[in-house]
This record gives sequence, structure tokens and C-alpha cells, in this order.
Amino acid sequence: MDLADRIEEIALDFPSYGYRRMTAALHRQKIQVNHKRVLRLMRDKNLLCRARKAFKATTDSSHSLRKYPNFIDDLVPYRTDQLWHADITYIRIATSFVYLAALIDGFSRKVIGYALGRTLSADLAMAALLDAISKRDTGDLIHHSDQG
Repeated sequence: MDLADRIEEIALDFPSYGYRRMTAALHRQKIQVNHKRVLRLMRDKNLLCRARKAFKATTDSSHSLRKYPNFIDDLVPYRTDQLWHADITYIRIATSFVYLAALIDGFSRKVIGYALGRTLSADLAMAALLDAISKRDTGDLIHHSDQG
């Protein structure tokens, strides 16, 4: 069995192995080979896996601002417009990304207000809140955000 066949066999068992782990696996099987050769063979046979992107933290919780208590820990809403959850996320588009601020009804779990923007700002969150307020009754509403 030649080296390329052995690499293919290991890649079938461990499809997430890149050339470095593949080289280590071959060394464990007493096959002495340079990592550059393994890389070339894996590239030729299209066996390289895509590299994972590093996790990027988008929330900075180590600040000196006031932290508010979580009043909804035990609250189970029994009707619509009793509890609204606010959240912000980003959506990757062709060459960059946009931010989505959304308000979700705690009872129905439906999006009741949202706003899209290219920058993360308080104006974006306010636009989503105003969108929801314009559509729904806010009598004895609890507005909750996860603060990060």
C-alpha cells in the first residue's frame, strides 16, 4: 500500500484531520514522512478540510457600567405582550455583514419588531423597539435584554 492510499484510508476514518494531524497519525503507524509531502498529497487528492475560523467574542462584559438584575428568571408569560426579549446579532452577507436588532414576544415567540443596520449602535436597538411599539399594546409590558 503506497503512502497516498494510506492517507486516503486514514482520511475516511478521520475526515476532520488536516495535514498536521495526518502526519502525526502516520508517525504513530511508524511511517516516517515529512509534513510537506503529506500536505501535497492531501491537496492533490482534495482531502484537506476547511480550516475553522477563530471564535471572535462580540460582547465585552468586563465594564464598569451598572449591571441590572434579571427579573424574569422564573417568569412564564401566559399571554402576548407581557414579556418582550431583545437581542442583536450579525448576519454575514456577500462581502461584509449587517446587524439585526429584534424584539421577540415571550409568549408567542414571534418577532414583533426589528431593524437592520450596518453599524452596531443604540439607534439600531431603539429603531427595533420603536417598530415593535408601533405595532403592539405595551400596557404592563416587561422589556428584557440579555445585556450582551
